[in-house]
Amino acid sequence: MPERILVIDDEPQITRVLRAAMTAQGYDVRTANDPEEGLRVFREWAPDLVITDLMMPGVSGVEVCRQIRTRGATPVVVLSVREHERSKVEALDAGADDYVTKPFGIQELLARVRAHLRRAPERTAAAIEVGDFVVDSEAHSILLQGKPVHLTPKEFDLLLHLARNAGKVMTHRALLTAVWGAQSAYQPEYLRVFVGQLRKKLESETGRQYIQTEPWVGYRFVPEGWAGSEE
Repeated sequence: MPERILVIDDEPQITRVLRAAMTAQGYDVRTANDPEEGLRVFREWAPDLVITDLMMPGVSGVEVCRQIRTRGATPVVVLSVREHERSKVEALDAGADDYVTKPFGIQELLARVRAHLRRAPERTAAAIEVGDFVVDSEAHSILLQGKPVHLTPKEFDLLLHLARNAGKVMTHRALLTAVWGAQSAYQPEYLRVFVGQLRKKLESETGRQYIQTEPWVGYRFVPEGWAGSEE
């Protein structure tokens, strides 16, 4: 079956162009010019990827990202005009995987879509049990020593990627690219903030530091009880 892509944008010209371009690439495409209609299609159709504008009347693109994230890890690419930098950051924090600035080239957008669809099977893999953690990407849930830990969508994505690479040193660039997309590979302030938030939440449960800093390189995730741990 062709992969399903949902495009949500209040500009009919953009939805027409994207439908034509993506259909020509073999994707099954549906469009919505209203965010509420887009969310209804998302719930009923279960697309493999969503492209949404940020600045729309009524429900914002940020809220669209939040609502999609409550239902799983479907990749979301947001479209934004250049001057709405704050909205792009809010969208990434709300669970968006990537953003493309308007006006954009169709080939660039198609490349982003292909990249996220390639990663999508990994994002929905079965629950990972590593040390005293159970990380379930489908349920978007974390258990630490059998107790649930509440994380924001991006905190969850970061911990999920670290858990998949437990014991390994993950470079700043690799983590930024995996969690925020290639356009964020040189913006380490994202990573410092979210690692700090993750540490506070995980340490408040057990008093243990699970995310170790490797100076000038990146971070290493070492869960207690993990077979590769030195403890």
